[in-house]
Amino acid sequence: MHLFYVDESGSVSDPSQQYFVLAGVAVFERKTHWIEQNLNSIAARFDPVTPERLELHGSPMRSGREGWKAHALADRLAAIRDALHDGVVNHHPKGARLFAAVVKKSALPGADPVVHAFEQISSRFDMFLRRLYTKHGDPQRGIMVFDKSSTEQRIQTLARDFKYSGHSWGTTQNYAEVPLFLDSRASRLIQLADLVAYAIFRHFEHKDSAFFDVIKDCFDAEGGVRHGLYIKV
Repeated sequence: MHLFYVDESGSVSDPSQQYFVLAGVAVFERKTHWIEQNLNSIAARFDPVTPERLELHGSPMRSGREGWKAHALADRLAAIRDALHDGVVNHHPKGARLFAAVVKKSALPGADPVVHAFEQISSRFDMFLRRLYTKHGDPQRGIMVFDKSSTEQRIQTLARDFKYSGHSWGTTQNYAEVPLFLDSRASRLIQLADLVAYAIFRHFEHKDSAFFDVIKDCFDAEGGVRHGLYIKV
């Protein structure tokens, strides 16, 4: 089973932001424990006694919100980069790979960026699973796992529609279940998805590639074709 942890970065309703990003990391089920341990070790730098209580989220870590201001900026930025490296790069491509949809909101006048981005990443993850089977004989199925949010009902509805009614390129066929929703406080992998989405958002919205450069070679790809990153500008 491949678990695809997904989060968003950027606000659809904020006119000061140009981009919306939906992104995350697909992890083979036997890798999740080891990635969690990697991330716990990073959290323990800041809370050695109860590291599990400390959430790793890109925007608060960089800006110093939610208690992070007590720690030096250089240490916070290093922790983001290390989490991306230890959680993604060290496990790529066998066990972890990235998928992302980057949407410039002005490129979709009158359309919902969330729907467009979800269609892209859900179909691309589905095609990855199909490729595993057709090219490599690997019958693994997948599940998308999201942070709990106000879009939960809409995402569930879209997932059912894509399975039974289809999306722009057909129907999804390789999901074991409709998307699941977790509280990020309980899942280091959801926190990792947040860091991935934030790194991509910073790259496009602010031309800040400090975090993106860590993970830029970890998107799903085969035969020299990068399937995992979709950009609509």
